[in-house]
Amino acid sequence: MWTGDKMITNSYELIVYVLTALGVYDQIHSVFQLLGIEYVLKIIIVLVELAVLFAFVLVTIMFLTWMERKVVAMVQSRYGPMVTGPRGLLQPVMDGIKLIGKEDIIPAKADRWIFTLAPFIVFIPALLVFIPLPFGKSLIISDLSVGLLYIIAISAISPIAILLAGWASNNKYSLMGAMRAVAQDISYTVPLALTAIAVVLFVGSLSTVDIVNAQGGYWFGIIPKWFIFLQPLGFVLFLIASIAEMGRIPFDFQESEQELVAGFFTEYSGMKFAMFFLAEYAHLFAVSGIVVTLFLGGWSGPTVPFIPVQITSLIIFLIKTYAVIFFAMWLRDTVPRVRIDQLLNLGWKIMVPLALLNLLAAGFLVAAGVV
Repeated sequence: MWTGDKMITNSYELIVYVLTALGVYDQIHSVFQLLGIEYVLKIIIVLVELAVLFAFVLVTIMFLTWMERKVVAMVQSRYGPMVTGPRGLLQPVMDGIKLIGKEDIIPAKADRWIFTLAPFIVFIPALLVFIPLPFGKSLIISDLSVGLLYIIAISAISPIAILLAGWASNNKYSLMGAMRAVAQDISYTVPLALTAIAVVLFVGSLSTVDIVNAQGGYWFGIIPKWFIFLQPLGFVLFLIASIAEMGRIPFDFQESEQELVAGFFTEYSGMKFAMFFLAEYAHLFAVSGIVVTLFLGGWSGPTVPFIPVQITSLIIFLIKTYAVIFFAMWLRDTVPRVRIDQLLNLGWKIMVPLALLNLLAAGFLVAAGVV
């Protein structure tokens, strides 16, 4: 955002700009400068950023749990939660209170330290993925020059934590679920990364902000320059690989109830179980946001006069992201689970070759000067 004398590029600078516009930043800064602790003010602003992000993620997770129940109910011609709060909106709050109140049980033969540590290792990367995710114009914690690589690398930590959870539980169903999760993740990370590289070829940058900016404008005045139109195959492959990496139906082998009780978190209860639950929905929102950033133009869209661009861009980003989330939820209730051999064959024998073909096509488009 251009403010007349300075370009605002992230949420830190946006907070400083807002405080300056309110006429309080200079006074606060002068106090910290007088005390010789200016760095403390920067730390406080960063902590405010993280607190806002954490609150946003928690509220989003609660809403997604309610939304998923409503979508499932809609598909099954039911009402879903209706008792707690208007239209059942407070049901996630009651679920959270119930989980917090449950007894935290650790199996006698489990590895206590790793069993306790694994839920944190799953949950923390699910939050770290949001750091380079652009929610709107200037609404990003940090525009990393290697943002896309950072997201793929951080996402790769979750399977390790799941394997730790399955092994530490000392339960055959937990271990089998964890091993399935690792096999599934390795199989689908390859096509996911290959399709993301095709987008990077177009932009010439790993920055998520550069990727969104590259999709601004229109072809022939009406068609948005979203990469989904240049890479329809890449979009489909990335979407399928993303759903598989999240372990959602039809790819939920890591916790398939009919075969493995509850998979890798069979032995977990209370807050530890809640952390796996929170990580799953945080991952769902983050992955949907990444799909929007790479292929659906991110926050780019029409602006409205007299409304700050940060608000309009945030609304546009959320509408697109929730459309992708709705599709993932609808898919869960309409498509049956495939077999494990079908899952791995799909990943290695179909999606990887198609992802390589898609990457080759992207190279031709770049070499031909189309993009």
